[in-house]
Amino acid sequence: MRFEIVLAPEAVEDARRLKAMKRAEVLAAIDTHLRHEPTKVSRSRIKRLRELSHPQYRLRVGDVPVFYDVVGSTVEVLAMVDKADASAWLIREGLA
Repeated sequence: MRFEIVLAPEAVEDARRLKAMKRAEVLAAIDTHLRHEPTKVSRSRIKRLRELSHPQYRLRVGDVPVFYDVVGSTVEVLAMVDKADASAWLIREGLA
């Protein structure tokens, strides 16, 4: 099954803040890993965030975690933040 990938406005802004090479790497990883099996957990790449109800998952692309939810056949990308800023983002969004 092919999933539709939707970037939240905040995720689009996050992508713009990334350097061009890193942005290309992150967007390619989103397409590669989330297009067909966004809920397939792996040891190093995709993690189900059990302690949170929102976001449901985290895709790790180097030092950039990508937080997203899966709703039906849609993957909603919520944020792409630096690893150092991930905890602060979760707290700021009231999700942690």
